Amino acid sequence: MMSSGFTVGNKCHLLWNLMAAVVVLGQTKPSMKLNSQSNSGLRSDCVGNLMRLTLDKALAVGSQLEVEAIDGTQHILITPSLAAQCGYSMESDPWGNTRIYASLMGCYVDNNEDKTFNVGLRLQMYDQSPSKVVTHEVTKTCGYSQWASREIVCDRNYMEVAAEMKGHFNPKDDSKMNSIPDATDTTPGIWKLTFYTPEPEVMVLSEAQQAGYGAMTTPNRLVMRSPYNTAETYSEDVAGIPMEVFRVSAYYKAPHGLTVVDSAAACPIGGVMFTEDVISWHVPRHITPLIDGGIKILEMHMGINGQRLDKAQMAARGYTLSATKFHIIIEIPIGSPDGYYKSHAPDYQYHTTYSVEPMLELLWRAEDTQVDTRYKVLFPITTPLMPQRPQVSDNTIPEERVFKAQLGPLLHDMELLNITFPTGVLTVEECNARGFTIQEHSFSNGTKSFSLQVPFSDDVVLKHNPEPLVTVYFLPLILGFIILPEQTPVPCPMEVEASLQDVVLPRVTGTCDQNMFYISVTYGSQGHNFQTMIGTHELTPELAELYRLRENGTHFSLSVAYTSSDAVFELIESDSIKARIDLLLWDSNNNWKLGDFSLACNFPLTTTTCYPNGTMTTLTAKVESVHNLLLSQLTLTDPSCKPVFSDDRFAYFSFHVDTCGTTRTFFDNYMLYENEIALYHHSAKAFTSPVDPEYRHKVSCYYLVNDTETMAFSYKPRSNEPTAETGSGQLMVQMRLAQDSSYNLFYQTEDYPVVKYLREPLYFEVELMQSADPQLELILENCWATLTEDRTSLPSWDIIVDGCENLDDSYMTVIHPVVSDSRVTIPSHVKRFSMKTFTFTKDEEVLKDQIYVHCDAVVCETNNREGICSGQCVNPAGMSRASPERTKGVKRDSTHNQKQISSGPILLLYLQSNL
Repeated sequence: MMSSGFTVGNKCHLLWNLMAAVVVLGQTKPSMKLNSQSNSGLRSDCVGNLMRLTLDKALAVGSQLEVEAIDGTQHILITPSLAAQCGYSMESDPWGNTRIYASLMGCYVDNNEDKTFNVGLRLQMYDQSPSKVVTHEVTKTCGYSQWASREIVCDRNYMEVAAEMKGHFNPKDDSKMNSIPDATDTTPGIWKLTFYTPEPEVMVLSEAQQAGYGAMTTPNRLVMRSPYNTAETYSEDVAGIPMEVFRVSAYYKAPHGLTVVDSAAACPIGGVMFTEDVISWHVPRHITPLIDGGIKILEMHMGINGQRLDKAQMAARGYTLSATKFHIIIEIPIGSPDGYYKSHAPDYQYHTTYSVEPMLELLWRAEDTQVDTRYKVLFPITTPLMPQRPQVSDNTIPEERVFKAQLGPLLHDMELLNITFPTGVLTVEECNARGFTIQEHSFSNGTKSFSLQVPFSDDVVLKHNPEPLVTVYFLPLILGFIILPEQTPVPCPMEVEASLQDVVLPRVTGTCDQNMFYISVTYGSQGHNFQTMIGTHELTPELAELYRLRENGTHFSLSVAYTSSDAVFELIESDSIKARIDLLLWDSNNNWKLGDFSLACNFPLTTTTCYPNGTMTTLTAKVESVHNLLLSQLTLTDPSCKPVFSDDRFAYFSFHVDTCGTTRTFFDNYMLYENEIALYHHSAKAFTSPVDPEYRHKVSCYYLVNDTETMAFSYKPRSNEPTAETGSGQLMVQMRLAQDSSYNLFYQTEDYPVVKYLREPLYFEVELMQSADPQLELILENCWATLTEDRTSLPSWDIIVDGCENLDDSYMTVIHPVVSDSRVTIPSHVKRFSMKTFTFTKDEEVLKDQIYVHCDAVVCETNNREGICSGQCVNPAGMSRASPERTKGVKRDSTHNQKQISSGPILLLYLQSNL
């Protein structure tokens, strides 16, 4: 029964809030359940001098909890201040698992002779909507008969001492100090209280209650209760452990007079030490504020959440309870199933704490008074923040070309929301929809991990090649977690990497025909991310056009004439030339050679021609083995016989068999004429470079000395004399401007006017069309340039005069030899010449920035060697030249036996350095 003098002070409407967040099923690790659960999610049990009510999280999740004490027909709201004053406490984990403790000596408890206690509580759980409330009423009857003379309880929010009044009443002299103000009031009860802080502080009962203290009597006991950290409590160090001390003397009015009962409680507020694996809780063995002399410890028990554990239960959990000279020590392994882990994210770094609530219960006897004291402490402990770094398990098998990784362990309160890839952020649902398999794996110890699979081929995977054949696949991730129920974000970075020798290099193949190299390059696995070197030049867009590049996404192909400047000549013989083309595929970023290809072929080439009139012509070429050779320095055996034409690739000789040191040898019915092309000193000895091998090229012609032909002849008279039929036709001649010296590509009609820089070479080709007669030869008689399209206009400048180059031109026109190839089948039908662009000037001023080129061509029979038909000549060396920038010229009239062709206009651009 509560003392009639006990009144409840300010009944403020402050709620105990349990705003538990909605938790994904299976993520919450339940607290230890020492008793069977009811289907309602509520269970109550008696734990010594306390009643314990447990709420399962499933009952309270998402709700606000309000606790009321049932006192007869009344319901008293238990606020935090009233709970500490009246002996109630509550503990809840972050997911809503809740325990409520009520002291059997607390307010609103129906006490039957200090033996049977009826505790009634009403729980009201408000949903998110205030109109929705669920009410549970719980009543529990506890019997407790093992009362010691003094019972001390240290709960999480109050200190309580219940002293037996029998044998503890100390009658005092009815002095003035202890006189009762209202002597007519003989109702037994507590009159006043003296608190020792340690200085005395006197309060009447109502003042003490207003200050938050509880004071009451039961049939056999006087109960005093104090919250922690009030003005009348103080801290004291006992055996190195900080203790909160509460000491009070209660003046009790009894029928026989005034009696004083001295009470004290001391509760530990520290004494916890942590290692990586163990929590050690130290409590003083001799709590000096409660003990005047020696004591004997009769019982020592350890418990969890207010419930004692026996030795077998402690051993199964790895708990130890021991005593030293100065301390009682409880050791609890971190991670014990009776506690729980919680995730935290200070500064977005993943940490955990472990929380557990051990209980220590002691029974000691004072050696001088034989008075027993039962001392019970419920002491919640939470470890400091422990930094965690989840481990990444890389289970990738590179040959499967899929990243397989797992991150963990993580606590059950971690929920994965999204993943940040190098290309952006995807939710878990988006990851699975994209084919990234994200799975959650739960374990029996309450932890979990997350696994994911990402194909190497996805664009979120970064790639680089440290070696030509090796690809390194790299996947940096940030897994975005939140901590429940607080919704605190936690980023967890993760990186996985794999290497594969999976690079397919580009492949080069090639073939030849009589005139061309045909090269095909098939792309490898890296695509067209390389440079191509053909010969010594990079394959630019201009060269690609020249070599007729074709590309279809998987490969490209080139067609290169063997006479191209990017081909090299290895060997020249009388009827063929061996040429080679080199192709290099190059990764310039890493300085890697990806492919090196060479193709060498023999191409048919008639290098020496023997004419019936005793003229020999021969063509020689610069071979790779003598790379420093200047072809213009070659001579025949007679050093004065030099090439009639030479450039950096070919040299062309024309001479009569009776000249240039040609030798003659007779054998059988033939005459053999031989000469040799070589490098000679003036001493007429062959010159050999100290670096390059000797260059020698023998040329020879065979002539039949005499020959006898046998013919059969028979005569048959004719009835009619044969007559010749008269026919007529037109031979066509065309002149074209080539784009370069290879004479493979030509400007078309739509390309005119052609723009050239001053003194840039112009390459012209004149061809006899629509004739397959090898007995015809095209001869360029005269060629000249004018300012206008009118071929007879003035001024004009001679380019070719009477079949030969203009000797007055300081920039000599060059007539090039023509050999047969895939396009030219009859070389005598084609003539080629080159010149450098020039301008017409007068008084050092340019008359016009364009020119036209005209030619008169004559078609001759090869057996007619008279006049202009005697053959196209070339310019002898050593003749004087003049400047081309002038207005000299003569007006020309066409004749009936000439073919007239023109080309132009050609526009001129000027560079400052050329003016």
